[in-house]
Amino acid sequence: MQFKNKLINVVGRIIAICMGMATLSSCDSMIYDDEGDCDPHYKVRFTYDMNMKFSDAFPAEVNAVTLFILDENGNVIWQKSESGEAVKANGYLMDVDVQPGNYTLLAWCGEGAGSHFDIPFDATKHTSLTATLQRERHTDGFGKSSQLLKNLYHGKLAAQEFPATQGVHTFTVNLTKDTNEVNIVLQHLSGEPVDKDDYIFTITDYNGMLDWDNSIMPDEKITYFAHYKEMGSAGLDVPEVNPESRYVSAMSACVAGLSVSRLVKGNDCRVNVHHKSGRLVLSIPLIDYALLVKGSVGRPLDDQEFLDRQDKYDLVFFLDEGGRWMNSYIYINSWKIVVQHGGL
Repeated sequence: MQFKNKLINVVGRIIAICMGMATLSSCDSMIYDDEGDCDPHYKVRFTYDMNMKFSDAFPAEVNAVTLFILDENGNVIWQKSESGEAVKANGYLMDVDVQPGNYTLLAWCGEGAGSHFDIPFDATKHTSLTATLQRERHTDGFGKSSQLLKNLYHGKLAAQEFPATQGVHTFTVNLTKDTNEVNIVLQHLSGEPVDKDDYIFTITDYNGMLDWDNSIMPDEKITYFAHYKEMGSAGLDVPEVNPESRYVSAMSACVAGLSVSRLVKGNDCRVNVHHKSGRLVLSIPLIDYALLVKGSVGRPLDDQEFLDRQDKYDLVFFLDEGGRWMNSYIYINSWKIVVQHGGL
């Protein structure tokens, strides 16, 4: 009887070993500790290196993501949102639960998604996954925005095969930032004070609606107003004013901050400064002037890539004793631009 029991135990161990070998064989002799089975598992990584530092700023800047999975007909078959500390965790990956197939990944990210930009998160078709700037009505009947826009990011990864093979398959969605900060500085060369309440700062553009592929959709004119204005004094090297000292030590200045949607080459985006009396002090095409400093980046970029990477613009304008713009030059992001009249 004792021999028979030992034999049964030996046979049992052999059967268990054989079953284990069969399981390993079905998984190509690999064990996936993270998942614990042999099914395919899909994960999505998000990156934001479309910036002027050319490095991934996703963990530092993005704290909310919504991912849509689209089939080959543009139908939304799956979506998921995550936010907070989970998104900011080192090595963050989103788990995606879909069947093997060919899909396009679309993402709207950042706090601006759903707050300052309306996005139909319940959409069933890709063509409805647009982002529309929330707006008020301006006195001219068009749209108006005067708030500091929360950051909005867009990402798209087209035609990706989600294989049926075992293991973990990771896809990377690269993001583009769609919100920009523009700081406008007015300085009096005479040293006279610049009263922030004497000037109205605006930017006009037709960029209030972004399509599912992040292109600009037809829209009404949007007038962006300053969400803050400050005044003070600062020193600046201005050789044209004082050739001997090359320095003006008590120059009055007013600073206005504006927040705008995506800048796209070809759009009629204009920076405007009016005196409170209604007199136009200055008006320039922002995109055309911004592209003049593209060469300062140090590496070749096409125009739209530069506009997508650069999310902050500092513009400095100078006023004479009569409060008129001295339109011979301006400074953009510390670079001096000599204005060729009759050009831009």
